[in-house]
Amino acid sequence: MARPVVGIIGNTHLINDSYLVHGAGQLNSQAVSEVSQCVPLIIPADPALMDVRDLMEACDGFLFTGGRPNVHPEEYGEAETVAHGAFDRARDRLTLPLIRACVERGQPFLGICRGFQEINVAMGGSLFPEIRELPGRMNHRMPPDGTIEEKFELRHDITFTEGGVFHEVMGAMRVRTNTLHGQGINKPGPRIVIDGHAEDGTPEALYVQGAAGFTLAVQWHPEWNAGQDPVSRPLFERFGDAARSWAARGDAPALKVV
Repeated sequence: MARPVVGIIGNTHLINDSYLVHGAGQLNSQAVSEVSQCVPLIIPADPALMDVRDLMEACDGFLFTGGRPNVHPEEYGEAETVAHGAFDRARDRLTLPLIRACVERGQPFLGICRGFQEINVAMGGSLFPEIRELPGRMNHRMPPDGTIEEKFELRHDITFTEGGVFHEVMGAMRVRTNTLHGQGINKPGPRIVIDGHAEDGTPEALYVQGAAGFTLAVQWHPEWNAGQDPVSRPLFERFGDAARSWAARGDAPALKVV
């Protein structure tokens, strides 16, 4: 049996101030290939280039990656401010309906950082534009200086719900992770279950309640050292198992894009 295909949602980048490219971090592809044991396929995040239905037929699962642009606040009913940062409206228009369609169909996905936030917004939730400005919150942003190893250093603990999904996946109620994000969940969507929090109360792990498929997402970056890290590895392994189960299915439910 061929390895299942995981669509890795890319981001738009400008090279040499003039040339637009679609790309995704090498760490994401390595984690999908080496730990999930799936074929990584980078997806240009622009609905003008593809139809969500075709995309879902081409892939067995999706990795919603991190990225510097944020989900536009109009997607959760708020006005844009300077604090909301940069945006990628094309990615919003692709990922939000794709997430809802995957939930409806039971097709597996894994969300990371921006992807974690996209899943909450797609399911009717909202975001804080800058969580370090909230009372009692720590600075979760990536350190501005230092080596790549220092930027991805494990910096805080996360506590999962006892007996919850992440507790079962990790085999532990408390783990230590990196942190490289500025925004965070304000109001969870109606079906979003927050299953893990950082020490300051920031939501860090979620899944979609009642979804037929794998819908786990995390606010940290598990793609770093995914093969060796005891927190990252089981997450990508379970995602790979879900993608294999989907690839081995019989007739899939009809597609419904919302």
